[in-house]
Amino acid sequence: MKKLIIGAIVGGIIIFLWQFISWAALNLHHASQEYTPKQDSILSYLNSQFTEDGSYLLPNYPPGQSREEMEKQMQSNIGKPWAQIQYHKALNANMGMNILRGFLADIIMVAFLCWILGKLASPGFGRIFTVCILTGIIVFINSPYTIHIWYPKADIWMHFFDALISWALCGIWLGWWMVRKAK
Repeated sequence: MKKLIIGAIVGGIIIFLWQFISWAALNLHHASQEYTPKQDSILSYLNSQFTEDGSYLLPNYPPGQSREEMEKQMQSNIGKPWAQIQYHKALNANMGMNILRGFLADIIMVAFLCWILGKLASPGFGRIFTVCILTGIIVFINSPYTIHIWYPKADIWMHFFDALISWALCGIWLGWWMVRKAK
């Protein structure tokens, strides 16, 4: 149990630190957060159009539209602009709570992996490291890449590198920690 808990805490810290380095210190995801000098007028317009928080895909179909009407509208929209909007009436500046939630999620995620690693018949550094790399690839394919297929993300390659780097670093730690002999 001690191996799992310490492995999860330190592994969670490693994943969390890489996320901080990638998103904040190095700003590798800047392509998905571009600046526009028109932001004030755009936000003012959106605020006049939306009454509550929500996620919007434009263009989209009104509820209850028939399949034929949907296909006709889709054909008329091909080649035209489209947008995804994540709209919020107020900026949540509670960074402390968001950081805590992200950190706890990283620890829980690594704890699940430590439990799986503990079930390996003959865990060695190489096997644990490989499982960690494969976990990173699974994490990437499951969310950022699958979403990118439908809604292209400007920073998709950064998500891929984040998954590989963070889980490789975690794999180095867990590969050492999980196989070392207790003193």
